[in-house]
Amino acid sequence: MNHAGSMYSSPAKSPSVVAAASQYWRDLCARSGSRAATIGLIQAIWSFVRNSTPERQRLLYGDFDFDWEHRVNTMSGGVGWRERLLGELHSLYQPTEPGAFHEMMQTLREIAHLDFPEFVFLDLGSGKGRTLMMASDYPFQRIIGVELLPALNQVAQENLARYQNNSQKCFAIESVCADASSFPLPEAPLVLYMFNPFPELALRRVLGHVIEGLDGHPRPVYVLYHNPVQEHVLTENPHFHKIAQQPQYSIFRVGF
Repeated sequence: MNHAGSMYSSPAKSPSVVAAASQYWRDLCARSGSRAATIGLIQAIWSFVRNSTPERQRLLYGDFDFDWEHRVNTMSGGVGWRERLLGELHSLYQPTEPGAFHEMMQTLREIAHLDFPEFVFLDLGSGKGRTLMMASDYPFQRIIGVELLPALNQVAQENLARYQNNSQKCFAIESVCADASSFPLPEAPLVLYMFNPFPELALRRVLGHVIEGLDGHPRPVYVLYHNPVQEHVLTENPHFHKIAQQPQYSIFRVGF
């Protein structure tokens, strides 16, 4: 598969577990106090330990149809212990189910009357790149994934290099290792995709960065929020207007 070279630089190294745990505690402390933050951190570490058993790990290999068909590796299984622990402190890696993704895209097309070639598709928290590959079924101007963890980003780049699909319509695809709260937004109209990639305070920082990036250069922006656990963060923000809702996802239009 041909895909464009990256326009963006990548961070030199992965975030450390200690730094991630410290930030996790500080975010919880700011919202709920030090006692609740300490309990929350202990619960996150215990969840990591519980999910590290061989039985739990085997369950992560259940969704393999997409990978088998396209000879790629996007399943939750095979993620290293360090990335899994960082996931507990940020958001666990989980690939999007193809049927759900195409339903979201169909809903967006019907409601927004989207002219795909005008838009850049931007996946915040793109993991191993499955959503980037599925988005290439649509004729976007460009497709970009932003992933914080270098190990997952490396797998995504390998997947994009080998991915082939007869229904593919966009070939300008890249996966970038970067922090979504500081990643420079493309200047084109945007479709932002999020599969519940951030805890609440991190999501607030990311949304603030999005609004800042649009200020002075307004353009059409839509947000596809899959598994909208923190949806209240968007609904409380006057710049995000909900235009569709289903049990598995919500769609927002960003405006001033």
